[in-house]
Amino acid sequence: MNKLLGIFILILFSTSCSSDLDFDQANDLKLEPVVIANLAFFDMKANQFIVGGVEQPLVGDIMDFKVFEDEDFADSTTRADFFFEFTNTVNRAFIINLYLLDDNNTRLYAIPFSVNAYTVGAPIMVSKTEIFENAKLDILKKTTKIAFAVALLPGPPLNSNSTGSLKLRSSATLYLVFQ
Repeated sequence: MNKLLGIFILILFSTSCSSDLDFDQANDLKLEPVVIANLAFFDMKANQFIVGGVEQPLVGDIMDFKVFEDEDFADSTTRADFFFEFTNTVNRAFIINLYLLDDNNTRLYAIPFSVNAYTVGAPIMVSKTEIFENAKLDILKKTTKIAFAVALLPGPPLNSNSTGSLKLRSSATLYLVFQ
């Protein structure tokens, strides 16, 4: 009886179920991650518009933007959303332009902002989302630098004791597809 039971168990384990494995399914794999990162930040105090006792009507800065240097990463990016938020507590209005530049400092694209002057009460907040898809995304992929130009509009004069600030916080959301 034990021999018969042993043979039965051996036959049972020898005839297990199996199916053909389809390794070609790996070719159909599609990953679509979303990456969110800080883009730029500044906090310009009102008295920073004063240099040598003279009010500066225009200030700016240029930062490197080498995000798309890697060709595989650039090819995988299908969309980019840039979010900007300005907070003004200075009693002056501003016009801010963000310029996308190439290696030769050629302007590829401009994003304008208008920020009203602060009066007593809640700070002035301006937000905007710029979406880059299709042809605009191609422009973004050629960008190697981002420049900010902040123009101080006419109003009450500023001096070294002026209070308030103009703040920027921004982020980038990148949509990728890997196949």
